[in-house]
Amino acid sequence: MTAYNADPSFQHAADQIVAIGQRMDRFGWVPSVGGNISVRLDAERIAITRSGGRKGFLTREGVMVVDLHGASLTEGGRPSAETGLHCQIYRAFPDVGAVLHGHSIAATVLSRVVEGDGIVLSGYEMIKAFAGQTTHEARVVVPLLDNDQDIDRLSGIVAGRLNGPVPGYVLRGHGVYAWGRDADQALMHLEALEFLLDCEFQARKIN
Repeated sequence: MTAYNADPSFQHAADQIVAIGQRMDRFGWVPSVGGNISVRLDAERIAITRSGGRKGFLTREGVMVVDLHGASLTEGGRPSAETGLHCQIYRAFPDVGAVLHGHSIAATVLSRVVEGDGIVLSGYEMIKAFAGQTTHEARVVVPLLDNDQDIDRLSGIVAGRLNGPVPGYVLRGHGVYAWGRDADQALMHLEALEFLLDCEFQARKIN
């Protein structure tokens, strides 16, 4: 075990996580102790929120370090049970620098009423917020997967669905995972995805 509190790279990552947690909390995406946030420190380590913390009230002490297989590198630290889903993304994409997970009402409810294995988005200008998308005319499909308490099994299922045009996916009845090359891009992707899912949610209410 190693103490990271004095490590400048950890301090910077922890401060980013604290700020992101506060922003997600303002939007109502991390109610109670829901959600988790991580930032890559280097090729072998990530900083991630501890289990059970309320993301709108985070401090550096609410952040710990794990390796890319989810093993704690912080003395006495207990990571979220869903840490394996973060690690799976980092292992799959070496250029990913941050992963965010929230529990918005729109994503949670929409995922329970949409049939099939994807949520189709098309015609929205906000699609251009996703890396590589250049037109609102694009048709993108957000992977939609059944939730599973067995994180190892779920990680394996997720692994086969990560090559689409959207840097994120939705777990049915659970919430959104989104990522990017750094914390800023990951947050931008999350905000865009949550906006688009909310548009689809609101459209279904009108119809």
